[in-house]
Amino acid sequence: MKLARPDVFHPRLVLAGCPQLPSGDGDDDGLVQALRRRGLHARWLSWDDPDTLRADVVILRATRDYAAKLEEFLAWTTSVPRLLNAPAVVAWNADKRYLLDLARAGVPTVPSAVFGPAERVRLPSAERVVVRPSTGAGAQRFTNGDAALAHAAAIQGQGRSVLVQPYDERVEREQIALVFLGGKSSHAFTKAETLTPAEPDFEIWDVGFAALAAGAERLNMSARDFLYARVDVIGGIDDPRLLELELIEPSLGWMHLGEQARELQQREFARCLASTLERLGLGPLSHRRP
Repeated sequence: MKLARPDVFHPRLVLAGCPQLPSGDGDDDGLVQALRRRGLHARWLSWDDPDTLRADVVILRATRDYAAKLEEFLAWTTSVPRLLNAPAVVAWNADKRYLLDLARAGVPTVPSAVFGPAERVRLPSAERVVVRPSTGAGAQRFTNGDAALAHAAAIQGQGRSVLVQPYDERVEREQIALVFLGGKSSHAFTKAETLTPAEPDFEIWDVGFAALAAGAERLNMSARDFLYARVDVIGGIDDPRLLELELIEPSLGWMHLGEQARELQQREFARCLASTLERLGLGPLSHRRP
């Protein structure tokens, strides 16, 4: 790649996918061009490609297989020179126990309980419950308590912890994803059968800001240090509750925005990244090549 200003430092940026999605899942289409217009040059690589170790900054975007290779993935996050979001963020957010941290901090959260591999699982008093590993995917819904406990035991038999929640039907009809860039609100979309842009009320956004603030405090960071974040909230303005805080490689829903809105928000992503690089001493103007 020939650079227009060879005397200016150009950080080597990588957008990290996975072996199945080495160039992303399509949601980030246009992002490389948006970064280039900001003077930032990035390329896609699978996270396990050795070339990621030679990048100045790696940005997690489509590492969909990380949960299945969690130990290897977490070790990799600490081996790259700079990772966004940071390795400590990834390690904390990879385990759904983070929901307990946020609830203790006062964030209105879907009631959750986590049980270790050797602990006795106790189900909530609800008609339907959700049982899943505390790390990775695999959530299942149950109306039969014995079946729920059997599934929990199977997860524990693999040496894994179990997350148990009462099932809330609002997940299917009132779930909204709030997107934040650099700690500031960006846009939102519904997570029903069809993903569509949304304009949540202030009460919904307040839950998102509270989750970001509590997560940043737990990690001894500032919310602006999260280059990107997605907060999934259920319920209306009377009882909004956090379902998930996604800080590792969430889909940001850009493909569901109109062309103009998509370009605007990707420009904002590029601006936030440029600001982060300057703080890290890696911005194009932070130092000149000799």
